[in-house]
Amino acid sequence: MNKNILLKNLGRKDYKETWDYQTELLQEIVDLKISNRKNNEAIETKNHFLFVEHPHVYTLGKSGDVSNLLLNENQLKQKGATFYKINRGGDITYHGPGQIVGYPILDLENFFTDIHKYLRLLEEVIILTLAEYGIKSERSKGETGVWLDVDTPFARKICAMGIRTSRWVTMHGFALNVSPNLGYFDNIIPCGIKGKAVTSMEAELGKKIPITEVQEKILKHFKVLFEVDSFIK
Repeated sequence: MNKNILLKNLGRKDYKETWDYQTELLQEIVDLKISNRKNNEAIETKNHFLFVEHPHVYTLGKSGDVSNLLLNENQLKQKGATFYKINRGGDITYHGPGQIVGYPILDLENFFTDIHKYLRLLEEVIILTLAEYGIKSERSKGETGVWLDVDTPFARKICAMGIRTSRWVTMHGFALNVSPNLGYFDNIIPCGIKGKAVTSMEAELGKKIPITEVQEKILKHFKVLFEVDSFIK
């Protein structure tokens, strides 16, 4: 089993280009797995972890409701935003500058074959990262992602998650709000959940947080929880 992960920071990159790139990486791993089994070989598969920051974009998961996007095509253009229906789980979400988007493209057969555990560990990575900044976050029953003040009138989401898997290979991932323009969330019903707000680290702490610093903490906790041997740049 290969527990090394190839790490790449894509900087600010178009959503569709990044989606295509993820798909290429996933398909490369899937094809190798199929070939291995067909030929009874044992060639190690790769694992990847992409960090990226997207220009303003709304994405709708395969089980989502397009009515949760509250903008028409002209209004999207006015906002400088794009919209894509995509193949991850979950409903609608927003990505934009000031947000850390993480896409682990892992062969879970190198780690564990349990999708529920995978999602819970992703949430735990973010929960532990936020704790380092004094932000107490938690899970909300039946709602994937990371939240603050669950089961109160002030419940608000700080990190959205949605994934896709094929032959135990993952793609898509999480989006942690560090310092995005939260006004863009007003144009959707985030994750299809009415009556709950969205927040960010900056909004909670009242100060700017360096994105690279948060990324380093995410990788630290990811390495421990997933028992990664090393991240390779």
